Amino acid sequence: MIPGPIGIFDSGYGGLTILSQIRAQMPQYDFLYLGDNARTPYGTRSFEVVYEFTSQAVKKLFEMGCPMVILACNTASAKALRTIQQIDLPKIDPSKRVLGIIRPTVEYLDDITETRHVGILATSGTIKSQSYPLEIKKLFPDITVSGEACPIWVPLVECGEAKSDGADYFVRRHIDNLLAKDDKIDTLILGCTHYPILYDKIRQYTPSHIKVITQGEYVGKSLVNYMERHPEMDRLCTKQGTCRFLTTESGDIFKQYASIFFDEDIQVQSIALK
Repeated sequence: MIPGPIGIFDSGYGGLTILSQIRAQMPQYDFLYLGDNARTPYGTRSFEVVYEFTSQAVKKLFEMGCPMVILACNTASAKALRTIQQIDLPKIDPSKRVLGIIRPTVEYLDDITETRHVGILATSGTIKSQSYPLEIKKLFPDITVSGEACPIWVPLVECGEAKSDGADYFVRRHIDNLLAKDDKIDTLILGCTHYPILYDKIRQYTPSHIKVITQGEYVGKSLVNYMERHPEMDRLCTKQGTCRFLTTESGDIFKQYASIFFDEDIQVQSIALK
C-alpha cells in the first residue's frame, strides 16, 4: 500500500475540534479532513442513513490515499463504526483501518471519576444509541452513566451564538436536567464535537467539583498510543505536517463556518459523495 494522510471524517464542522487536538499531539503527520456539510446534521438521521453516508465518506477517503480514517463524529461512531469495521473493511481492504472517538473518550474514565458517576451531554442520536453507556459498561462495569440530549446546542454553535447571552438558558437547562438525574456525577463528557465551542458557558453552569471532559485531547492521546502499538500502520501514514480540507458543500461556505472551530486560513476543495 502506498503511504498517505490520516483521514478525518465528520458530518460537518465539529470534527475540526478533534482535528486540532490530534494535530497538536501529532504535528508531523499529514491529514485529510472531509466534512459532509451538504447532508449535515447526522444526529437526527436513522442508523441506516448514517451508515450509508459514513460508508460513502470512508470509501472516498480511502480512494484519496488514506490508509486510516478517524470518524470524528459521535453519531457516525455510534451508528456506523461497528458495521464498517466488521463487514465493510474485510471486503474493501483488510489492511486499512477505521477508528471512532467514543471508546478513546471513555477509556481514560477510570483515572478521572472518583464517585464512579458520569454524565453524558450529546445529540439526540448519540443519546438514543446508548453507545456511551454500553462502551463504558464494557470497560468499567461499576460506573453509573446518565445522559442528556441537547438538540439546540449544535445550531447555537453553527449560528455563531455560542458566546451570546441567549445561549445561557439552553446550556444551563440541559446541565441542570442532567444533574437532577444523578447528583453524584463528578465527571461530564461532552459527547459532541461541537460542544467544546460552548465550553466556557458549560463550565460556568457546572459545579466546580465536576470535571468537564472534551474529546479531542483524549482522542489524540489514544491515536498516539495506537501508532506506537501498530508500527505497521504508522509506516503507512505520511509525515510532512500537511493538512487538506474537503467538503460536500461550497468551499467558501465551509471556510466561513470553519473559522468558528479552526483558527487558521485554509484551502478547501468541494467534492461529491455517492
